[in-house]
Amino acid sequence: MKFVTSVLLSLLAMAPVSAFVAPLPSAALSSTVISPSPQLSMIATGEMINGETKKKTREERLEAATKGLQVHVVGLSIHHAEVEVREKLAIPEAEWNAASNEICANGKVNEAAVLSTCNRFEVYYAATDARAAMAHVTQYLSERSGIPVSALRRNLFMLSGDDAVWHIMRVAGGLDSLIVGEGQILSQVRQCHLHSIEEDGCGGKVLSRLLNNAVAAGKRVRSETAISKGSVSISSAAVELSEMLSMKDLKLPFSECRLAAVGAGKMTRLLITHLASRGLEKITIVNRSLDRPKELQEQFPDIDIEIKLMDDLWDVVGRSDIVYTATSCVDYVIDEQKLDVNGLVGGRPLMLVDISVPRNVNENCNEIPNVKAYNVDDLKAVVARNTAMRQREILEAEKLLQEEAESFIAWREALSTIPTIYQLQERANEFRQEELKKCTRRLSSANLSDKELEAVERLSRGIVNKLLHGPMAHLRKTESIEGKQATLKELSAMFMLEQEENNSRKRRNGRARR
Repeated sequence: MKFVTSVLLSLLAMAPVSAFVAPLPSAALSSTVISPSPQLSMIATGEMINGETKKKTREERLEAATKGLQVHVVGLSIHHAEVEVREKLAIPEAEWNAASNEICANGKVNEAAVLSTCNRFEVYYAATDARAAMAHVTQYLSERSGIPVSALRRNLFMLSGDDAVWHIMRVAGGLDSLIVGEGQILSQVRQCHLHSIEEDGCGGKVLSRLLNNAVAAGKRVRSETAISKGSVSISSAAVELSEMLSMKDLKLPFSECRLAAVGAGKMTRLLITHLASRGLEKITIVNRSLDRPKELQEQFPDIDIEIKLMDDLWDVVGRSDIVYTATSCVDYVIDEQKLDVNGLVGGRPLMLVDISVPRNVNENCNEIPNVKAYNVDDLKAVVARNTAMRQREILEAEKLLQEEAESFIAWREALSTIPTIYQLQERANEFRQEELKKCTRRLSSANLSDKELEAVERLSRGIVNKLLHGPMAHLRKTESIEGKQATLKELSAMFMLEQEENNSRKRRNGRARR
């Protein structure tokens, strides 16, 4: 009886409902599209130490994802900028995370991931203050490239929110590529995602989810449409271009041309793959070392691959009709002066096809009468032909990508419910603890055992949890963005969360002044 009496007294001591729930304004009931309240867009700022913003840890970035982070992308591609600009911003894959860490260093950007390929350079990032973050990223790119901000802005594209989400979906799906449907970009986006979630990566909860969704979207597009059937990479486009222009530039059919490739990396492997589909029998590979060319010999046993080191470069160029360059060298491998010094000016026709960024072939080679030099920007003629053939597949692919984009956007919007749920739980728990203290004082004379006091504690917690279960379940269940925003507004008003947040802020400011 003693325990039952204590329980009844504890229940009677609970505060009246009016102390916990405010009347719901009629406007909140009738509204269907309501913007989230201010506390749902809290800014996750960095901790200030000696006047400088300390970089957030990975855990802090994950927590910040629930506090109003928005995704953005800034960059340039073959559609917006010349190769001269792109090559100044190009970052080797091994340095993607280092660049991301530099971007996130001062706290203005919460999460970041770099994607740098032959045809594009893009920085995906998440931040609460879009204006400050955009200015910071642009300044970083300017300092890194040596291009003034005013000049850089003429080449950059900047997208935020749903537009940024749609952009990465199109990129992963191959719809934004120079060659529509090419598969190499999906692998590159996947690497961007994998690097972002590494220990030294800067992809937090929002950005890593976005990149992962984009990879899944790219796979779905290629499996459910014909967008990748017969599609080509940059290497394949280079083959198509040289095949298309061999008679015009060299007065030789492509099948009779002597071919050479400088470099033995991934691009050269793809190049040989596409050349093999056109009946390639022999090619010379020039490289700094023998390991990779020998690997290519093993991968293509049906092709006669002659291996030469860089010391023999000019001998190989001199006896070739078409030379493809695909090295990671940051300086020009071939230019007018080097061709002249090696006696290759004024001789028989020579075609140079440069598929590297930064470029391996200086454009001044075109000033030599017998030389025709092409780079990745010259592949647009091949692109136009392929794009026209794939318009129908593009439409089908965009429908699938739109579904994937909407899925991510819905997930991101769901994050906005977390602060409200947290505030609701905290407010309810504060009332529970206050009333429990009052009850405990009143029951002090009853000499309740620790086990009985624990039972009262569990009972009070159970009542609160059951009362909150309905509102929180409704909040999680709401599917549309507008419906979720309306529910957030209603709950905030019903439980006076915004008022409590303002009171807490005033108390914190008061303590700080003291």
